[in-house]
Amino acid sequence: MAVPSAQEFRWQSLARLSSGRVYHSLAEAGGQLYVLGGCDVGGHPSSALELFSPEVDHWMSLPPMPQARAGAAAVTLGKQLLVVGGVGKDQRPLKEVVAYNTDEGKWVKRSSLKEAIMGVAVTVKDGRAFAVGGMGSDLVPRSTLQQYDPRKDMWALMPPMPTPRYDANINLHTSKLYVAGGRQCKRSLKAFEVFDMESRVWSVLPVLPCKRSYSGVLWDTAGRLCWLGGLRQGGMHQRSKFTNNVNIYNPSEGLWLKPEETVSLKTKRADFAAAILGGRMVVAGGLGHQPSVLGTAEAFHPQKRKWEAIAPMTSPRCSASTIVIQDRLFVVGGVNQVPSSAHEVLLIKEQESL
Repeated sequence: MAVPSAQEFRWQSLARLSSGRVYHSLAEAGGQLYVLGGCDVGGHPSSALELFSPEVDHWMSLPPMPQARAGAAAVTLGKQLLVVGGVGKDQRPLKEVVAYNTDEGKWVKRSSLKEAIMGVAVTVKDGRAFAVGGMGSDLVPRSTLQQYDPRKDMWALMPPMPTPRYDANINLHTSKLYVAGGRQCKRSLKAFEVFDMESRVWSVLPVLPCKRSYSGVLWDTAGRLCWLGGLRQGGMHQRSKFTNNVNIYNPSEGLWLKPEETVSLKTKRADFAAAILGGRMVVAGGLGHQPSVLGTAEAFHPQKRKWEAIAPMTSPRCSASTIVIQDRLFVVGGVNQVPSSAHEVLLIKEQESL
């Protein structure tokens, strides 16, 4: 399959957020981009809901959430944006779940989680939401798997994960829910497990090749899980180090590829934007061994088997929230010394201007 050349990727600056924001949540409905909550420059959680229309490059303020929250999980269920977990104004986990109806422009309270939780990961399959892990008010990681049925407005407990964790990376691939990494008491995990939606059974998979956090995690066009870069934890007398490692798991073989079968990133980085665009893995921004945040970007060419530099970001930053809409990568907010209001999109040359 032909993929775009490095020269065909370009960044376009878009209308900025109303204020600097980090740890906000993004969701897409009907080709429109929604930004929910997050922390402001003072570190206070926000209740803001804002809508960005790519066609007109314009932000619109919508009715705020019933509660301020940051670090929440947000998913789209039909015409509703479901907001789960996160932390509130007192910096404690939340159990309240709310939904925004994009047609009616109204918030409604939904059934709460079984307990207050932060660092929960949520995905959607067949019109239902699945919430994985998290950390409770007692700072203990959870192994919980919960299923939400919007028609019954009900959460149901499903078989728990073998390894409790929060801030895990979850990927739904066919009928399998893969859960990789995450944390326990600020320690990164190598645990890698999969839940079969049909048999409702968890299986333990070969662990991640190394412990690291703030990585980019993608499914490539060949259906393989790719674990990119990140921050490797140091030992008792070692400093943590940024890495450019790329690890790839092939589910058909049930194995991680050998190091010589993968190609490292050009730049060691963590806490960056990552996506698949035009059939190519793309990474941008983040933190590295340089004194300031990164603006560089690179894309992997599967035929040439190498990472190539592409146009740098207009606004260098880390901790940005990202989403892909119609094969375009939107990078919203983040941090460059302080929370940023920058908003830009990575396009492929043939695409029309926004």
